[in-house]
Amino acid sequence: MLRPTLLDVFGITNLELGAAYSVYGVVAMAAYLFGGPLADRYPARVMLTVALTSSPSTLAILYGYWGITTIALFWAPLIRATREWGLNFSQSRAFGLLEGGRGALAAVMASIMVVLFAALLPDDSETAGLAQRTESLRWVILLLSAMTCGAAMLIWLALPERKAPAQATASLSDIVRVFAMPSVWLQAAVILCAYVGFKAIDDFSLYANQVIGLNQVEAARAGVASLWIRPFAAISAGYLAERLGATFMIIGSFVLLAAGSAVLASGAIGAGMVWTFVLTIVFTSIGVFALRGLYFAIMQDGKIPMEHTGSAVGLLSVIGYAPDIFMGPLMGYLLDRWPGAAGHNYVFSVVTLFAMLGLIASCIFAQRAQLQTAL
Repeated sequence: MLRPTLLDVFGITNLELGAAYSVYGVVAMAAYLFGGPLADRYPARVMLTVALTSSPSTLAILYGYWGITTIALFWAPLIRATREWGLNFSQSRAFGLLEGGRGALAAVMASIMVVLFAALLPDDSETAGLAQRTESLRWVILLLSAMTCGAAMLIWLALPERKAPAQATASLSDIVRVFAMPSVWLQAAVILCAYVGFKAIDDFSLYANQVIGLNQVEAARAGVASLWIRPFAAISAGYLAERLGATFMIIGSFVLLAAGSAVLASGAIGAGMVWTFVLTIVFTSIGVFALRGLYFAIMQDGKIPMEHTGSAVGLLSVIGYAPDIFMGPLMGYLLDRWPGAAGHNYVFSVVTLFAMLGLIASCIFAQRAQLQTAL
């Protein structure tokens, strides 16, 4: 959302920022495997609270630190708690509400940050000096830190304490059994391809600035517009999946993602085409956020045992969130190597390719799930 300003304030290139993202991704890969079995053993209430209060140097070290606190202690417990909650009504609706709630908070916070960011800059943001932009970014970071601490307090007070039974502790043989399931690997491929699309959303504001010709504040607002799609797309997808099936909705979402990213990759959108750009990112965002609301909901279709949810989430996340390692540097290289529209076209060409691969993986998963149900 504030990518253009972040590059200026820290005095870094797109590739250097991508490398910092990659540090986060590398640390996260180990943290996913480590945190998965922990989620099967320890209460989510404790792990989630510790993770948030531990997330208050250099940019790379900071991203590495976030990789530990937000993954090893946070991610698998969050998914397990959501899956257990969804047993009372619907997995699709539970995960849709999870992603929708996260998205609603992100959109509200992003809107507040843009208002705060704009208020601390002169009316013509392009005339703002580096000191002014640095001070604006500092206040945005302080606001995010305060919200994170508030979320930790809310989790501790609101989430019921769960004591995992002894049999919930996954043995090595149980973990190996889960890792041997073909449905787990297909689901991991679905997550990976969808997550490539999610990582590319980070380019929306820069695309708006460098290709469409919007200033930094207007470009940030374009990025926020995408975030407001998140709660509506995720929650709607969750409810629709109850009627149509989660796998069917995932297939349709990949079609939307592939179509939207193909338009952005084609070079058909140029300077001044604001509304065409906005409509394109709306449809692309619907595909991305519907996928995020559903790609963990299909664990039930893949016959993954509830007691080994954490271990499965570890493997799914190691593969599925691998774009945390390679997409940042890849996007940075493409944007720096081919400045302007060409670099952005190449970025969304990559997204289109992965969306097509995700479409294939989701079709195979749906076919296997249907056969397992018939048996």
